[in-house]
Amino acid sequence: CVDWQVTRLKCGGFIFALRLNHTMSDATGLVQFMMAMAEMAHGARAPSIQPVWQRHLLNARDPTSVTCTHREYDEVAATFLSLDDMAHRSFFFGPIEVSTLRRFMPRHLSQCSTFEIITACLWRCRTIALQYDRDEEVRVMCIVNARSKLNPPLPTGYYGNVFVYPAAVTTSGKLCENPLGYAVELVKKAKKEVTEEYMRSCADMLVIRGRPNFTMVRSIVVSDVTRAGFREVDFGWGKATYGGPAKSMEGAGSISFYVPYKNNKGEDGIVVPISLPAPAMERFIKELNCLLTDKPIITGLKKSKL
Repeated sequence: CVDWQVTRLKCGGFIFALRLNHTMSDATGLVQFMMAMAEMAHGARAPSIQPVWQRHLLNARDPTSVTCTHREYDEVAATFLSLDDMAHRSFFFGPIEVSTLRRFMPRHLSQCSTFEIITACLWRCRTIALQYDRDEEVRVMCIVNARSKLNPPLPTGYYGNVFVYPAAVTTSGKLCENPLGYAVELVKKAKKEVTEEYMRSCADMLVIRGRPNFTMVRSIVVSDVTRAGFREVDFGWGKATYGGPAKSMEGAGSISFYVPYKNNKGEDGIVVPISLPAPAMERFIKELNCLLTDKPIITGLKKSKL
């Protein structure tokens, strides 16, 4: 189901809040739904793009065949963070912050994307902050929209979920002791794994294993919604200012969203909500500030200069 709430503001604008069951739609499908609502708010009798169900197009194959490695579904003994004393903060990455992080990149990674460098930075800082044992495996999972990978393409109007979350996996020690470029390379490699065969293999694996949950132990999941199109929705008051999810989701692991944002200086960038136990949040902020001011970093494992 989809629930929404409209809050009218004294200035004449309004806040449109929406909640849905994620089994129905991904961000692309949700934007399609909101665009349809906006068209009807402008007087249209029906949306210009009709919704398409056809979930069978992404069914598992017959016979099933798992041909790829899916580390995002590794079976790991559960360990949970205490949620009693959680701190919630948002961090802004504008042109200056991203440029500073790029200075750590070796020449062969000079063209890495903003998403890749922010993801590597957050993964590393979070791992240091949580003080895992150096031999414990940690992972970051990047949500990848796989619509462009399918041939033939899905029909126009398909609004269901068409994404996977390939995992970059290493040990805490390797992630924290190596330069930031090490994490960037792992993130890039994980993203490149997503092909049509990867999608089909993932569907087959889910059927074979009874649809397991993805691994959240010592994990962080990141989803980039900066280009999803939420800010293009216009109900008649002009294009929207997208607020994004209220906070990250935390438990055995963490789920954070990259949201487009303009700071009080007028700079366009990305804001990322992070949730951590309060002591870990202090360590996270210290590590991140060291990166963004290009100072030597002292990790919980060894002294290093990125």
